[in-house]
Amino acid sequence: MTSKATLCLAALLGVQAAAQTPLYLDPTAPVEQRIDDALSRMTLDEKIRVIHAQSKFSAAGVPRLGLPDFWTDDGPHGVRPDVLWDEWEQAGQTNDSCTAFPALTCLAATWNPDLARLYGRSLAEEALYRGKDMILGPGVNIYRTPLCGRNFEYMGEDPWLASRMVVPYVEGLQSQGVAACVKHYALNNDEEHRHQVNVIVSDRALHEIYLPAFRAAVCEGHAWAIMGAYNLYQNQHNCHNATLLNRILKTDWAFDGVVVSDWGGTHSTAEAIANGLDMEFGTWTDGLTMGATNAYDNYYLANPYKQAIKEGRFSTAELDDKVRRILRLYMRTTLDRTRPLGSLCSESHYDAAMRVACEGIVLLQNRDGMLPISPARTRRILVVGENAVKMMTVGGGSSSLKAQRETSPLDGLRRRLHGLVQVDYARGYVGDTGGSYNGVSTGQDLTDHRTPEQLIDEAVSMARGADCVIVFGGLNKSDYQDCEGHDRQSYGLPYGQDRLVEALAEANPRTVFVSISGNAVAMPWAHKVAAIVQGWFLGSMTGQALAAVLVGDVSPSGRLPFSWMKSLDHYGAHALGAYPGTWREARDVIDEEYSEDIFVGYRWTDSRQTEPLFAFGHGLTYTTFTYGKPRITTLDDAQGRYRLTLTITNTGQRRGAEVVQLYISDLQSSVPRPVKELKGFRKVELEPGQTAEVVFDIDRRMLSFYDDTLGRWRAEPGRFEAIVAASATDIRGRAAFELK
Repeated sequence: MTSKATLCLAALLGVQAAAQTPLYLDPTAPVEQRIDDALSRMTLDEKIRVIHAQSKFSAAGVPRLGLPDFWTDDGPHGVRPDVLWDEWEQAGQTNDSCTAFPALTCLAATWNPDLARLYGRSLAEEALYRGKDMILGPGVNIYRTPLCGRNFEYMGEDPWLASRMVVPYVEGLQSQGVAACVKHYALNNDEEHRHQVNVIVSDRALHEIYLPAFRAAVCEGHAWAIMGAYNLYQNQHNCHNATLLNRILKTDWAFDGVVVSDWGGTHSTAEAIANGLDMEFGTWTDGLTMGATNAYDNYYLANPYKQAIKEGRFSTAELDDKVRRILRLYMRTTLDRTRPLGSLCSESHYDAAMRVACEGIVLLQNRDGMLPISPARTRRILVVGENAVKMMTVGGGSSSLKAQRETSPLDGLRRRLHGLVQVDYARGYVGDTGGSYNGVSTGQDLTDHRTPEQLIDEAVSMARGADCVIVFGGLNKSDYQDCEGHDRQSYGLPYGQDRLVEALAEANPRTVFVSISGNAVAMPWAHKVAAIVQGWFLGSMTGQALAAVLVGDVSPSGRLPFSWMKSLDHYGAHALGAYPGTWREARDVIDEEYSEDIFVGYRWTDSRQTEPLFAFGHGLTYTTFTYGKPRITTLDDAQGRYRLTLTITNTGQRRGAEVVQLYISDLQSSVPRPVKELKGFRKVELEPGQTAEVVFDIDRRMLSFYDDTLGRWRAEPGRFEAIVAASATDIRGRAAFELK
C-alpha cells in the first residue's frame, strides 16, 4: 500500500498518486540503479546544490525529490556541540552534550581492535541521536614528530598498528548508518603553517608509511568518505590533488565514496572539478567571511562551477561522477530506512569509554613495585599538579566537546579511596587557568597568583609527610601544546614542571608522574621518580580510569603507539633537520622534505642503534609473562604463506593482559629496509598460571616493500626472520624462514 508520504512525493513529481514508489527511493532495488534513476531526475541546479555546503556543517538535499539535507559533525572523540547556521559560535542548545571518549592515541594504545569497533559503534549511536549523518574522523596521520599539535587525534607512528585499529573503528561507525570520513588525506603530519606546507616525500615512504592506514580504511573498512588535508603534495593542495585523489584513491584503490574538503581546504574551481574533490565545505571565497548571505553560492564548486559548465569550459561528466558518489552516500545514510534512532550519553557509552581508557593507559616505569598503591598500606597520598583538576574535554581544536560528565583525576582518586586513604592536593604549577573553546566552557577558574617558588615550596613541604606523591602533569589542549592549528614549540614540559618534579622526587622518592598528553615529552628526571604512567586525554571517565589503574583495580595493559625518545634530536625528522621545512617565497609555501624517508619512529632508532626512553609497543603490567619458543610452519611455499605459533603464560599472581607483537625482518633485501617492521599483534588476557597459544599467519604482503621503480608492491625471495617481542626493544624469540 502506498504511504501518505509517498503519495505526496508522487504528486510533487507530477505522476499519478497510485504510481509506484520512484526507483531511487525503493530500498529493495539495486543501489546503482537507484543512483542512475535519481541522477536522471536532477537538474543542473540540483546537482550543483548537493556538492557544496549550505551551512557550516551541512549540505543541502533536494526537497523536490525528497532527498534530505546531509549533516556532518566533528569527531573523532565525540559528537561536537552544534554551532549556529552560518557562524562558528555555539548555537546555545541544551541537548547537544555528549559522552567524551578517550582520544585516539589512547585507543591506539589499547592495541585492541575489538575496542576500536566498540568505540566506533558507540560514537555512531550518539551521532544518530543528534541527527548527524557523517562523523569527521577518525584521523590516521602518522606520528612523525612529537611536536605535531594534532598527534593526540591520531593512531601513532606505525602504519600496521594504525591500519588494524582504523578498520574496525570505521566498520563500527558505519554499521549504524553513520558515515566515517577518514582524515586527513594525506601527509598532514604537522600543524604549523598547515595551509602552506608542500610535502616532498619518496614514493616508497608515501606508500609504506603514510598511506597504508588510509588504504586499509578504504579497501578493508570500506569507508564511505575521505577528508582531504590542508597541506600540499607535488605542489597541489591535497583537497584537489590529481595523484592522491584521482590516481591512488579513486583508481588504484577503487574508492566509491565521497571526497570531502577540509574546512577551507579548497582553493580552485578548475582543480576541484578535475582533481577529485566531491563535496566542498568551509570555504571563504571572494573575500566573503562570516554571515555573508551568498557565501555558499560563491563556493568554488557552486556558481563558478555552474557558470563554467554553461560557458562550455567543462562538461557535466565530472559533475555527474561527484553527484553519483553523493547519491551513493545518501543511500548508505539518510535514505537507509533501517537506520536505528541512536542513543545519547547512555551508560553503555560510559562503559565503553571506561574500557578504552583503562586498556589504553600505559604503565611506563614501575621501580620496586611502586604501583599499584595499596590502600591497606597507605595512610596519606599527596596529589600535585594542575592537570589533576583541569577539565580536558574542552579545547584542542575541532575535537573539542561539550561533555555531559567529566571526572578529574583528583576527584577520581578521592572517590575511589574515600574512607580509606587521605588524599591531599597541592597545585604545584600554574598553566592554562581558563577553560573555554568556541563558546563551550568548563566553568573552571584556575587562577592562582602565587609564584612558582611558592607553589613548589608548598608541594615539597606537603610531600615530606606523604606515603606517596602522584604528580599529574604533561600538556593540555591550549595553543602550542596538544591543539589543532599550531605545533609545540619545544619537547620539554611547559610551566616549569621539570623543577617541580625534581624537587618532589628529592623530597619523597615514592613519587609517581602521570603524564596527561597526546604526545611524548622530555623527562630528564625519569630515573629519579619511582613510576611513570602515560594517562592520555581520557574523556568523560578520566578520573575513574586513572584511579582504577593506580590503585590496582585494573592491571594496566596499554602499549605505546609511538616511540618515546630521550631528546628531540633522536627523532629522524629532527636529527636530519627535516622539520619544519624551508619557505619558498615566490609561492608562499614551505617545502618540507621527509629526509628520514621510511625510517620513522622505531625504524629510525633501529637503523641508528639509538635507545629510546620508552620503546614503541612498551608497557608494563602488574603481573609477569613468559614466552614459549616460536615455531614456523609453511602453509603454501609458492604463495609465501607461513604460520608462526608460540605459547604465552601468565607467571604472576594476578590476571593481566599481554600484547604479543610480531615483527618481520628481511635479511636479504636488495633495497634499504628497516631492521624490522610490525606485522602482527595479539592482546592476550590470562589468569595466573594460565597458558594460551598465539598464532600469527604470515603472507606475502607482510614481506613486501613498495618498489618505486615498478610502482607496485614486491616481495623478494630470500631469508626472513619472524621476531616475537613485547616491544620494539624487548625481543622474546626469533624464527627464520625462507621465501622461495
